[in-house]
Amino acid sequence: MNKLFQIVFTGVVFILSLSGCVRYEELPPGTVRDINDSNAILELQEVKVPPPTPEAEVITEYRVGPGDVLTINVPGLIDSYGNEEKTQNYQGFRVSSSGKILLPLVGAFDVNGQTVEEIQSRLTSEIKTYIKKPMVTVEIREFKSQPLYLLGKFNKPGLHYMDRPTNVLHGISMGNGLNETANLRSARLLRSEQVQPVDIYHLLYKNDLRQNVQLLPGDTIFVPGNEEQQVFVFGAVGTPGPLPMVNGRLNLLQALSSAAVGGSTTSDDKRYPYDHERVRIIRSLSPTHGQLMVVDISKMMNGYAMPMPLMDGDIVYVPTTPAGNWNEVMSQLLPSLQVAAGILTPFVQIEYLKDN
Repeated sequence: MNKLFQIVFTGVVFILSLSGCVRYEELPPGTVRDINDSNAILELQEVKVPPPTPEAEVITEYRVGPGDVLTINVPGLIDSYGNEEKTQNYQGFRVSSSGKILLPLVGAFDVNGQTVEEIQSRLTSEIKTYIKKPMVTVEIREFKSQPLYLLGKFNKPGLHYMDRPTNVLHGISMGNGLNETANLRSARLLRSEQVQPVDIYHLLYKNDLRQNVQLLPGDTIFVPGNEEQQVFVFGAVGTPGPLPMVNGRLNLLQALSSAAVGGSTTSDDKRYPYDHERVRIIRSLSPTHGQLMVVDISKMMNGYAMPMPLMDGDIVYVPTTPAGNWNEVMSQLLPSLQVAAGILTPFVQIEYLKDN
């Protein structure tokens, strides 16, 4: 008896011990039955998140902001003693948090949100007081106002700064691409503490350019690793929460057994009723595509279906009583999802937690 069979057998026996109405059937010798894991799926509903909406205003030029460092050249500027200088090269003007730089003669000069050409034009107008036909040039010496955070399985993760209008593909290239353990189905774009409806997997492998959205300062791209796969079990279980997938494998009966379905792992050994015929599963296929399933685990325990394999990020909900539609189920499940929000899949965060 191998280890996997022992785990499955132990899980089945555990679940059977919690329900007096579910038992293995006595089958006549020679019985042949066509079974698979889909036999236990009573309902299957596809859920798709709309693709990203195009930006109302596409940024085509870099705009200066706080933290940037500018170099400004002003030929023929008269110094404070009235002497004309051939060229005045002002280097190292860091833009303040208020978006201004402090220039000799000109004083505080607002540059926030402006392009290099706009700054040159305005500065030229200011310096006409001192030079008849000034030829002002402005360059950005350091790009520090538009941070991009690349976290997880990048070859070069960390803090980067955008030096031009940047999209998702360009952002990934700034991190020198992704390593072989990257889990793209769970990769996510975070903006203003919310997961955006961007599917990096479809962008890279399905050439879906709708996902190649423009990045904004402060955005984060997070790509977890395949070694971090897990599922979540909530509801009528003794130990709700995440369960690791050993070598990427875990079936529904194993997960319910590990979470002590219908009971408690404490010394009081409490038992709770649960609806074994309508267990709910929320499955994330990508950040913008998921499935809602209703599963009858009694069919697995009676030999009508194979133990159902789970996928990374699956959310299993065991109702205490026969639950109604999915709206009722989500109202019961939402508090648990909110507690674990930070580690749930991007699909769940976008579809069910965005406004909570």
